[in-house]
Amino acid sequence: MGKLRSRALAALMLPAMLAGCGQMIPGPGGPALPPRNALGAGVHHGPAITRLDIAPDDAAAALSSFRESCPRLVARVDNSGLTQGADWKPACQAAAQWPAADARGFFQRWFEAARIAEGKAHATGYYEPEIEGSRRREPDMDVPIYRVPPDLVRARPGDAPPDDRGRQPLGRYDAKGRFVPYHDRAAIEDGALMGRGLEMAWAADPGEYFFLQVQGSGRLRAPDGSIMRLGYAGQNGHAYTGIGGVLRERGIVGSGPGQISGSMQSILRWLHDNPEAGRELMRQNRSYVFFREITGEGPVGALNVPVRGRSSAAVDPAFVPLGAPMWLELDRSEANGLWIAQDTGGAIKGANRIDTFWGAGSEARHIAGRMSARGKALILLPKGTLDRLGVR
Repeated sequence: MGKLRSRALAALMLPAMLAGCGQMIPGPGGPALPPRNALGAGVHHGPAITRLDIAPDDAAAALSSFRESCPRLVARVDNSGLTQGADWKPACQAAAQWPAADARGFFQRWFEAARIAEGKAHATGYYEPEIEGSRRREPDMDVPIYRVPPDLVRARPGDAPPDDRGRQPLGRYDAKGRFVPYHDRAAIEDGALMGRGLEMAWAADPGEYFFLQVQGSGRLRAPDGSIMRLGYAGQNGHAYTGIGGVLRERGIVGSGPGQISGSMQSILRWLHDNPEAGRELMRQNRSYVFFREITGEGPVGALNVPVRGRSSAAVDPAFVPLGAPMWLELDRSEANGLWIAQDTGGAIKGANRIDTFWGAGSEARHIAGRMSARGKALILLPKGTLDRLGVR
């Protein structure tokens, strides 16, 4: 959704703009540094799966999503350092034939719970938005929706230092062959990509389109009622800045007289009421998301399988194996229960940072736009994983 998002954006809803989280560990001879993966953050035994109050319907939905994840889960490299593809094969083979009526028994039979770091979780929500737009530019639909530009590349080794996770940065090579940062949001909105044939569609409202980029995927409804589904294809390499946090710093978001709440809906109204200031505000987020047209069932997440409302979640794959089940106990009860990590997000970074997916429609928008929950998170790993890792 990356979170749909960042097949790395994963993309996100507003509470994710307001705050982030991460664990810190001492750096050698210097200030504290964030751990690079789950092993660095610390892995601990969680409670027995039989002690988790898993509802039958919740388990059945999670089993279905887990089953869809299995072909990728057993084949991909787990950047969290927790598992190997072969670890998941027994559970995946069992899932293929396991009856939905005993889905809770499936998780009890094949998994053990692990807590990463202190297990303190922050969960937000995202959904699949629907906005007005058209495949062709119209007088009232002139906000370009771009596909990935061919000159957006990762630096060749030696042309730029790697990031804190060892990856080469995204950017472009200029006319002199120098690697430079890619065009940011302001430059793109000012026309840096115009005239290159990269426009795949056009949106009617810049604020609505901004939030679709935050979500990482969505639907474009044309005047004739036809729907074009947009999926995350890439990002320009600039760091994500949450505009909710900027508004809070400026005293616009808060609980006092004349202030607005931090929900997506209230910020979108503010953008509409203050178009010039809103344009400047959105440009504070230099990150820019590119799209591709998708077909088939549902939006597709970072694992390249459909994400399901109330079952799929976006995570940081350095701390949660993509495809793994997770258990949440939060102060927002609607987000409690089993989730399957099938997506990533630009603002979803660190241990126990989760973005829950709620599907499409007005209810999904309402829940996702107001979701900001705190509590505990567990990862469900194949039985025997913790012993192999030497966790005592």
